[in-house]
Amino acid sequence: MILRSLYLLLALWGAIQPMRYFIGWLSRHDWSLQSLIDAWFATAATTGLMWDATIAAVALVVWVLAETFVRRNWSALVVIPVTFLIGVGCGLPLYLFLRTRPVT
Repeated sequence: MILRSLYLLLALWGAIQPMRYFIGWLSRHDWSLQSLIDAWFATAATTGLMWDATIAAVALVVWVLAETFVRRNWSALVVIPVTFLIGVGCGLPLYLFLRTRPVT
């Protein structure tokens, strides 16, 4: 129970913390998604972080799909759009939260 609560708290933190930066940045740059994407690839450091997050997101999606078809936990598929629209910092703990719910 404590572990599940921790996963849920991490998922919420993983949604809120990055969004604070993204929304602030977008509001200062006329809500341009293209400018945000350009900023992600502006330096070698940000490009490396972007690729790291992308690879982690793809690995998480592969894991979610593989386990969903075995476990028939169809509600876990919500993690896929969450991961790509919010980020791995929200998607991974959300998946762990959904995966560790009691089996009925």
